[in-house]
Amino acid sequence: MVRGLYSAWTGMVNEQKRLDVIANNLANSATVGYKKEGVTSQSFDEQLTLKIRDASADWRKERIGSMSLGTKVGEVYTDYTQGSLRPTGNAYDLALDGEGFFAIEYVNGAGERTTQYTRAGQFTLDQEGYIVDVDGNHLLAEGGSYLQVPVDAVNVVIDINGNVIADDQYIDTIAVTDFEDYDYLKKFGETRCYPVDGAQTKEATGMIRQGYTEQSNVNVVSEMVNMITITRAYEAGQKVIQSIDSTLEQAANSIGRVQ
Repeated sequence: MVRGLYSAWTGMVNEQKRLDVIANNLANSATVGYKKEGVTSQSFDEQLTLKIRDASADWRKERIGSMSLGTKVGEVYTDYTQGSLRPTGNAYDLALDGEGFFAIEYVNGAGERTTQYTRAGQFTLDQEGYIVDVDGNHLLAEGGSYLQVPVDAVNVVIDINGNVIADDQYIDTIAVTDFEDYDYLKKFGETRCYPVDGAQTKEATGMIRQGYTEQSNVNVVSEMVNMITITRAYEAGQKVIQSIDSTLEQAANSIGRVQ
């Protein structure tokens, strides 16, 4: 295989992956609590290059040097920086100002229950008075129980520490959890995540703002500029392949032609 073809192809595949991530960021630029993703690139491990053994070196291998065979995706990471807060006036819309996550209970199709974490604070009350998210997952209190508010409550106040007070009656405290290292969090869907082996929790410093939602941290203008840059890099890879293909065509059809 011509190494230039392979190197150009790996570059195009890498740019395609970056483009997919940016497209997903743009699609979720208006999604409450969404955290943008990014992609890092790295080269393949360098390979040792040896000269073909021939009589010029007494049939011994001679080291020429090392070469890289192209580029690949290093990792897809999530940027957990704070998004802007937007007032809604809804008593059950909650936003975290600072670090931390809301804890919710997720139930999969098999009925298995797991705790997941989110910054998306668009909560509502179900018919039984439980506070749930847009997918019906229950918001958890500090003890791990469901948060339930009397359905006939007139005035519901949630302070910055997460204390839920309905008609001057204390109900419970919303659980806010933070982690030592966000690299140990794995995304689930667009706005939720869960810890993997090695994750360690710590005290959250974020304050709860009632009547607000945290917007996506995607900068649309920046993402569009990155998209243009990626498109040009992809086109450059195409031109490299076309140039090498043209050279190989001439070598096969002209230089190698038997007269």
